Amino acid sequence: MSSPSQVIRSGVEKLQESFDGSLEGKKIQQLAANTKDVHDPKNRITTDYGVTQSNTDTWLRVGTEDTTGPLLLEDHASREKIHRFDHGAFGTFKMHKSLEAYTTAGVLTDTSRSTPLFQRFSTVLGSRGSADTVRDVRGFALKFYTDEGNWDIVGNNIPVFFIQDALKFPDVIHAGKPEPHNEVPQAQSAHNNFWDFQYLHTEATHMFMWQQSDRTIPRSYRMMEGFGVNTFKLVNKNGEAFLTKFHFRPHLGVHSFVWDEALKLAGQDPDFHRKDLEEAITSGCFPKWDFGVQLVPEGDEDKFEFDLLDATKLWPEEEVPIQFVGEYELNRNVDEYFTQVEQVAFCTGHLVPGIHHSDDPLLQGRSFSYSDTQLSRIGINFQELPINKPVCPVMSHNRDGQSRHTITKGTVNYWPNRFESAPPAKPEEGPHVYVDYAAKAAGMKTRLASKKFKEHYNQAQLFYNSMSPPEKAHIAAALSFELDHCDDPVVYNRMCERLTDIDLELAQNVAELVGAPIPQKANRPNHGKTAKNLSQTQIQPKEPTIETRRVAIIIADGFDRVSYDGIVTALKAAKAIPYTIAPKRSPIFAAGESKDSGKGVKPDHNLEGMRSTMFDSIFVPGGADSIATLRKSGRALHWVREAYAHLKAIGATGEAVELIKDACALPGMDFSTSGEVINSYGVVTAAKVMPESFKETIKMAKGAKDFVDAYTFEISQHKNFEREMNGFPMMIAF
Repeated sequence: MSSPSQVIRSGVEKLQESFDGSLEGKKIQQLAANTKDVHDPKNRITTDYGVTQSNTDTWLRVGTEDTTGPLLLEDHASREKIHRFDHGAFGTFKMHKSLEAYTTAGVLTDTSRSTPLFQRFSTVLGSRGSADTVRDVRGFALKFYTDEGNWDIVGNNIPVFFIQDALKFPDVIHAGKPEPHNEVPQAQSAHNNFWDFQYLHTEATHMFMWQQSDRTIPRSYRMMEGFGVNTFKLVNKNGEAFLTKFHFRPHLGVHSFVWDEALKLAGQDPDFHRKDLEEAITSGCFPKWDFGVQLVPEGDEDKFEFDLLDATKLWPEEEVPIQFVGEYELNRNVDEYFTQVEQVAFCTGHLVPGIHHSDDPLLQGRSFSYSDTQLSRIGINFQELPINKPVCPVMSHNRDGQSRHTITKGTVNYWPNRFESAPPAKPEEGPHVYVDYAAKAAGMKTRLASKKFKEHYNQAQLFYNSMSPPEKAHIAAALSFELDHCDDPVVYNRMCERLTDIDLELAQNVAELVGAPIPQKANRPNHGKTAKNLSQTQIQPKEPTIETRRVAIIIADGFDRVSYDGIVTALKAAKAIPYTIAPKRSPIFAAGESKDSGKGVKPDHNLEGMRSTMFDSIFVPGGADSIATLRKSGRALHWVREAYAHLKAIGATGEAVELIKDACALPGMDFSTSGEVINSYGVVTAAKVMPESFKETIKMAKGAKDFVDAYTFEISQHKNFEREMNGFPMMIAF
């Protein structure tokens, strides 16, 4: 088998041989002269100006083996490397409890304020236009328009990151993006280069476990947790500093798709998440998140076994509790995508008085690169675009440049000037003045990370140990899918070996499926520790709710009007969104209704125009003629089977129980044969129903005897994972 170097060298030689003096030949020769072989063994990394480099993993900084200090701007090679390197909505932010003991930032201390904000959600790996539901880390960026200036949090839906030092940003992004020789695959991490990077960077172990969990296939932006990721510093009026992490926990809980569901939606409705957010806001069901902080007084850093400045580590809530002190909601959709969502510019360096940088090396490099990115992407005056413009007064002596909007009158544009015009503020003028925190920086000028940065496995084990059985099964399946797409045995063999650093059984299960040698022993023992709120199952609404859940009601001519009207009324009362689905989008008439009556129901979609993947649940009312038609429809049966396999709540009344039995009557499943309500693995049936069975006042509860209460409770649980643990989805074709 030819090596990559041989293949490329052969290609270059063929180009050169083909030169025949023609115009085409000249172009071929020109290309050959500019072709380099990355696999040439004589190659060493250099700067773009030709200087050979000895370290391109760690930014030059002030530090020691025990401490991590600030990065140095003099590191030109690192600056050169970092240079190379969605949907949104408007909302409001309020504090319920002041943080004045920890910071002077008005946005975090003034409980009377209502701060406007803009939020943008995004994927990372895909190009613009790639599907919303791919397995990927989601960007979770917020711009607060405060009275003291703009404050940006450029976070993710995962609390940690792949790398510890910003200098590795270009490498991790290049490894994750489509491979350079063929631009394949798009919006996927299931390829050789991504997993090659993961193996060679042990610091990424914790993050790739999160990336392979359900967190990266979220059901909705509205059901994602958000994290600031980096460690920041809050400073109070006494000059005391506190290291901090920012958290955003959704009111609707944290929920995800199952993998088959996400795959199908990528083709059926690639804009699913963006449409879902817009639909919720338009319907008045505003997404909400609680805002929380973790706080550690400066000087207490040595009390932890991990480094608080390491972005590949989280702060377990058992050690540093989260204080939830505020809330925000998204309540207005954008008016124009390009000028608002596309042109919004976030920078981690956009901080307001009372909020400061820590020496987190990932954060320090991000603050440099993000500003540089906006200069390249939008231009030097990107802050003047309406979506980026602060609401507070802006004045500086900056002038000119591309797309300058501001017209500044006067005869000077520098400081100091003879008129003393627009001088710097004095610290005593008030808390709105930004005064840099006087942090100590002692150590050698070196490319060195602290000792604690070198431990890479404890929290990967902590995360995996904290997962529920279904989540562990999903991680194993995700790793098996990803590594099955790697065709280089070196890549998948290595990765299966790496998994023994986390859990031997996990490594063995994945190795068997991907064809790697099955490990026989763990590389390191599992410490057995767990932490709360790492599992999605622990982050649920305070009370069961089906608000904004999409429910498909499947009918055909001859349907039971009482059951149909009853469930529609009940769902709307609970702020769910019912959709009527039928074999056709022409009016559908209930049993006993004449087609001349004008009382038919006009469906929202037909069975071919939509799929079960686009809904959280399906309900089928009875009606002998309706069910006779649907039982003969392969598509209708597929709808039920697919929803069943995707662990969704299914409800059926009257004759519709027979349709459900056609689709999923597996050994162990029970169905109603009378007026008794039977809930079997989230399939809720009642063979006989009375008008009083449907009511607007819903009391969702586990084990409810009333049909509507039992059915809506199952919808509120998002998925029935017990169904999956019993292996039922694998017994039907979907």
